[in-house]
Amino acid sequence: MARVPKGPRAALLLALSIAVLVLLCALSMTFGALSVPPGQVWDTLLGNAPNARVDNVIWSVRLPRTALGLATGAALGLSGALMQALTRNPLADPGILGVSAGAAFAVVVSVGVLGIGSAYGHIWFAFAGALVASVLVQVLGGLGRSGSTPVKLALAGVAVTSLLFSLTSAVALTDPDALNRYRFWSAGSLADQDTQVLLRVLPFLAVGAVLALACAPALNRLALGDDVAKSLGLRIGLVRTQGVAAVTLLTGGAVAVIGPVVFVGLVVPHIARVLAQYAGLGPDHRWLLPLSAVLAPCLLLAADIAGRLIDRPVEIQAGVLVAFIGGPFFIALVRRRRLAEV
Repeated sequence: MARVPKGPRAALLLALSIAVLVLLCALSMTFGALSVPPGQVWDTLLGNAPNARVDNVIWSVRLPRTALGLATGAALGLSGALMQALTRNPLADPGILGVSAGAAFAVVVSVGVLGIGSAYGHIWFAFAGALVASVLVQVLGGLGRSGSTPVKLALAGVAVTSLLFSLTSAVALTDPDALNRYRFWSAGSLADQDTQVLLRVLPFLAVGAVLALACAPALNRLALGDDVAKSLGLRIGLVRTQGVAAVTLLTGGAVAVIGPVVFVGLVVPHIARVLAQYAGLGPDHRWLLPLSAVLAPCLLLAADIAGRLIDRPVEIQAGVLVAFIGGPFFIALVRRRRLAEV
């Protein structure tokens, strides 16, 4: 029997992933404190809402929430896959390597110290915090005779993340308004956001996604090692600068809106690699990056839907459920690394 070429197999895998994502979007529009039958959801989207209450729930609450999950989930999945490829570190993740914590700290400083209340203003601080934290972790992880190793980077990221979250809590405690906003925001949630917030952050996420996807061919060569990549004509410094810019835009934009959701960027790229391996695609980042961008919102939306249903009408934040899944996953990955690398 003739083997199916790689291109069609990759396209089929991506199409199936998109189909799962579409299903989750439909479920996200359906379930919540008020369950709306799928037929009524469809009628409302076509402008034929059965009543004003359903119309308000779909257009003002569920649609922005679902769209935000799509955009920020794709951003976190892309940034995680990109970080793992750039550092050749399977433990890399914006949450674990301090990028999300840096963005979160900068956002809280902008609220508690500078009194900035607009989401658009938070974005710029989130970008700066994400960039500084990323550079700091890379410097700390590279100290010592052995240089940078995956486990050392992970430990440096955990240390920087702990420090930044402590500073973030200290700043939040000095301002009651900042504390009230931080308590809800820090859990990581898609709730209580309007369309304007998404529209403001979307251009930054789009630019970051384009930069990330444009890195894919270079990442395949970088996976062969720096020396081989240089011999193939790859400008490693330029690729890494482009990658850091993409991670900063993607993570900073996502964290500024939904909070520091961790483990999405860690779990999803590994799932994408497993699926690509079963499909016979190999570690080709031209497919791994788009696949991660599709699977990440699947995870985030599934956690958000589960959080609405577990204890209705009370909601559990999506970030809490993602952390519940990602924590054991991270421990399993660490156990697979040789502790002698430290």
